[in-house]
Amino acid sequence: MLNNQLHPLSRHIRSEEGYSLVELLVVMAIIVLLGTIAVPQLLKYLDGAKQDTARAQIESLTSTLDLFKLDVGRYPTQEEGLDALVTAPSGITGWNGPYVKRKDMLLDPWKRTYRYKRPGEHGDYDLSSFGADDREGGDGSNRDVTSW
Repeated sequence: MLNNQLHPLSRHIRSEEGYSLVELLVVMAIIVLLGTIAVPQLLKYLDGAKQDTARAQIESLTSTLDLFKLDVGRYPTQEEGLDALVTAPSGITGWNGPYVKRKDMLLDPWKRTYRYKRPGEHGDYDLSSFGADDREGGDGSNRDVTSW
């Protein structure tokens, strides 16, 4: 009977040995493999989320610019820019702002100021972000986000 069954003390010592180096390396390899598959997908998702955020912020700023126009009778000039939504331009009447609470609300998801052009080529004004690369055109996270 002793030959078929391990002594209780030897069983206790064996259970404290832990994992072998090979077992740890296999687990590490699996984690690395999963990481190489999952991380690019996660980055694509984050890039898409920034594009969606920029689109939503441009829509919000468009509504805010319309409120500015209702109060003042016109959109901010090119010189006044989007700062006119935060602080009243000098010599303006009817300004009932601030229309946005903080100046950092005028930044796109890549922490750059939205481009404002008045008069615009596509309407009364053009509002845009050039995406992650900050250059006109592009695909994916570098794609432009515009108000038109």
